[in-house]
Amino acid sequence: MADRPHAEPESILVAGASGGIAHALLEEVAARWPGAQLLTTSREQELETDIAHRHCTVELSEADSVEAVRTFLQRQGPAPSWVVHCCGILHDDSHGPEKSLAQCQDDWLLHSMRINVLTHLHLAQAVAPLLKKHRPFLWASLSAKVGSIEDNGLGGWYSYRMSKAALNMLVRNLSIEWGRKVNECCVVAVHPGTTDTALSGPFQENIREDKLFSPATSAGRIVDVLQQLSRDKSGRLLFWDGGVLPW
Repeated sequence: MADRPHAEPESILVAGASGGIAHALLEEVAARWPGAQLLTTSREQELETDIAHRHCTVELSEADSVEAVRTFLQRQGPAPSWVVHCCGILHDDSHGPEKSLAQCQDDWLLHSMRINVLTHLHLAQAVAPLLKKHRPFLWASLSAKVGSIEDNGLGGWYSYRMSKAALNMLVRNLSIEWGRKVNECCVVAVHPGTTDTALSGPFQENIREDKLFSPATSAGRIVDVLQQLSRDKSGRLLFWDGGVLPW
């Protein structure tokens, strides 16, 4: 197996492409590989970008998205070389991260699971039948360090931590199943660091300036990590610098 089997992707799918990091990732991969086919999914009808891409409007938290995305991908050609999944939620206008058990609500926990886990599960189900044994494949789910059980020394943020921990387990399972089916396969979860996007907006007040990254910086670092991946990192939770975080 080559040392860097995923260094030159022929096609790249960015899911949840309307988000801040996802948009920056699309710009980053377009600049690095101008000849690569770029595919996107989001709930938006169109993306605000001049980058040439093919788009699928879909709600990945719904089960019927599996067939819709699979049909879309089949029309584009072989399975993407890379899939970078950026769907995630931390808060909305009515809910924020819970600081105590008393603040936990069933509906918000279930919604967090739908966005932070089911969107990734459904896309994986759409992609799985298209994978080929001898065609290299890389999957990266944007996760979070706070989803690490071992690293959790502060508590709180129940729904977000629980849903990201579940996402990390999904990534681990996918790495095992797909690793048996595809010779050169790497499946990882990536913590992008605290990035200046709508997701982190309400929580930036106490973050040091050198610990808050622009979307472009985070995207560049993520692509650097993915480009250097080898099979021994499959099934891991990775920091934005490529270091391995504990589950």
